[in-house]
Amino acid sequence: MAFADLLEKTGGMGRFQVIHVILLCFPILLMASHNLLQNFSAAIPSHKCKINDSEILNSSIIREGWVRVFSPLDENGRPESCLELVDVQWRMVDSNSTIYNTTDMKTRPCMSGWDYSSDEYSSTIITEWDLVCGKKNRRQLAQSIYMAGVLFGAIILGGLSDRYGRRALLIWSYLQMAISGTCTAFSPNYLSYCVFRFLLGMALSGIGLNTTALIVEWVPTKERTITGTLAGYSYTVGQLVLAGLAYGIRDWRWLQLCVSLPFVIYFFYSWWFSESARWLVLSGKPSKAVSEMKRVAKYNGKMEAAENITLETLKADMMKEMACAKTSYTVFDLVRTSIMRRISCAISFVWFSTSFAYYGLAMDLQNFGVSIYLIQVIFGAVDFPAKLISTTCMIYIGRRVTQFFSLFLGGLAILANIFVPNDLQLLRTSLAVFGKGCLAASFSCVFLYTTELYPTVIRQSGLGLGATMARVGGIVAPLVKMLGDFYPFLPLVIYGGAPIISGLLVYFLPETVNKPLPDTIEDMITGKKTHAKEQKNDMTPLKTVNTNSVHDVL
Repeated sequence: MAFADLLEKTGGMGRFQVIHVILLCFPILLMASHNLLQNFSAAIPSHKCKINDSEILNSSIIREGWVRVFSPLDENGRPESCLELVDVQWRMVDSNSTIYNTTDMKTRPCMSGWDYSSDEYSSTIITEWDLVCGKKNRRQLAQSIYMAGVLFGAIILGGLSDRYGRRALLIWSYLQMAISGTCTAFSPNYLSYCVFRFLLGMALSGIGLNTTALIVEWVPTKERTITGTLAGYSYTVGQLVLAGLAYGIRDWRWLQLCVSLPFVIYFFYSWWFSESARWLVLSGKPSKAVSEMKRVAKYNGKMEAAENITLETLKADMMKEMACAKTSYTVFDLVRTSIMRRISCAISFVWFSTSFAYYGLAMDLQNFGVSIYLIQVIFGAVDFPAKLISTTCMIYIGRRVTQFFSLFLGGLAILANIFVPNDLQLLRTSLAVFGKGCLAASFSCVFLYTTELYPTVIRQSGLGLGATMARVGGIVAPLVKMLGDFYPFLPLVIYGGAPIISGLLVYFLPETVNKPLPDTIEDMITGKKTHAKEQKNDMTPLKTVNTNSVHDVL
């Protein structure tokens, strides 16, 4: 509470906060591009076996009314993409039948490589390294390795941020993103591509975690929802930016370079950012906190307030926080007390299921039967109304109810597609888009909800835990699609069931709307006791019901 009062004295949501939030949101535009880039850089164009030159020469005899057949035809009458005929066959023009019985034709895997259609893509990693047929699983493997990097970054960088500061880790993450992204664009082979994408994933985690923390910890309580949602909308706009860039740049190397080089600019201007004064106090660096508070007050035009902020006044106003600085915290504090165990368990399932179902839908754009660029635009555009509704609900109804319904409705939309025939492609796509919108709303809510649930001393560790579970979901999501080879409906059952189950677990989380950020674990415990006491004295029926619903689960 004391820090919130100091923040108001330095200008509240002043000029510094506005510029700070805007500059932090610019990099988020391209975070979406890196997350979903493989929809385009690893797109699979139509392909068929490349014809061996010697076979062409050996079958150069022209027969009137007949054409040469080098590949067997699939059920749609098109050449098989992974098989070729051992012996060249002949078929009549405008006929699918050869002069030989089709059951007697001997086939083999493509021996001379593949010919790829260049109608939509001039170059992808698929065409460059022949990641088709026997190597087709390497496409999913590359995305899983990227997600593993995001997971590793969440584990490592989340803890380091609580120890060394939000600003330092954010600056490093921008630099790592710029370098590894550029190196990815010049990858000489598949192995180096996967290594650099792993490093990209790590950097993306560092940017996401520290951007959220710096926004939340420098913004007054009443503006947290709006600024948190602005960051979410930046990611949404980034999805549309990706569709435009991918449509204009059909070569995967240039596309990769285009979404990586701007992080050089972000790296240079990030030195202007101020370290979180709240974190500085709790890390035992009050003198630096005073300097940052003075700087912010001057930017906001509060010269008198800047002069009045001294080390002595800071210690007097934040005695509790200064005392907490003497205590060290680790990731084990996320589960040390009963209230933290309950929060960590429930929020972990929410992060996992949201990411799991989200990437199950978002990374499968080629299977919707429409232009991949159009479906990317639609998938991005649906986030606007979804997040607008989510923001409104978070403000007026609360975080917990919003989180529950976004997960529950998203899961139902995915499950409903089990009962829709494959030929009703428009309806199937509409349900998928609705489900994706609900999951985007869930992402928007859980980011803000997590930062408000965890106290400052372990907030980054808590965000790191959530991001870790989200990346586990992102890694597992492509693997679940393989179950469709055995039971076509099974992936949808799993994708839809996970959000519904985690939505029920939201019941075990406390409401945080319009409440000050807790600084310590002790704040969580004393806050519980205080609210329980207020509950007994509260005589307003509506308020009593709401308070019971929150605190019965604590």
